[in-house]
Amino acid sequence: MTFTEISNFIFKRSIEDYHKHDNVDTVINNPYPEKTIEYFLYLKNWIDTVQWHLEDIIRDPEINSAEALKIKRRIDKSNQERTDLVELIDSYFLEKYKDVKVEPRAQINTESPAWAIDRLSILALKIYHMQQETDRKDASRDHRAETEKKLQVLLTQRSDLSTAIEELLADIEAGKKYMKVYKQMKMYNDPSLNPVLYGKPSK
Repeated sequence: MTFTEISNFIFKRSIEDYHKHDNVDTVINNPYPEKTIEYFLYLKNWIDTVQWHLEDIIRDPEINSAEALKIKRRIDKSNQERTDLVELIDSYFLEKYKDVKVEPRAQINTESPAWAIDRLSILALKIYHMQQETDRKDASRDHRAETEKKLQVLLTQRSDLSTAIEELLADIEAGKKYMKVYKQMKMYNDPSLNPVLYGKPSK
């Protein structure tokens, strides 16, 4: 199996595992050996899946403000965890290709492999939930037809993105492209960079 085939399989498994309970507080039961790339891919998608449903919950027009704030802060924390996982997955590729001799004319890609895989994980969620809409028995025929069209676009997008990732990895392995990873400098979570946080008087 190619790397994206493995990734898509793991993402599908993670989403299906989550929906056995369909609860954002479900404890993750990662089936892969700890610290393997499969383990991190499963964890990455699980975080994405939980956040997907948190984003649904917070859009409830009848949610009370205290609960909404609690969920918003949970989403902020989740975003940081997602970023950390992407950087960790990129570290896997950096280690894997560290001995590749880079060609003099090698070029850098617009995004690292792991950020492309991040998009693949989100696509898996879109496909799963669009399939649910297509299969809804209580939906109108027009709704099901429209969501079926969207589903086919998403499936094509996943195929195209998977191909692009495989080509990128092949180019990195051949020295035609090289990786350069910039750590995400998220400022809003950093007490020394967020003026709202560092401007607070100590109690």
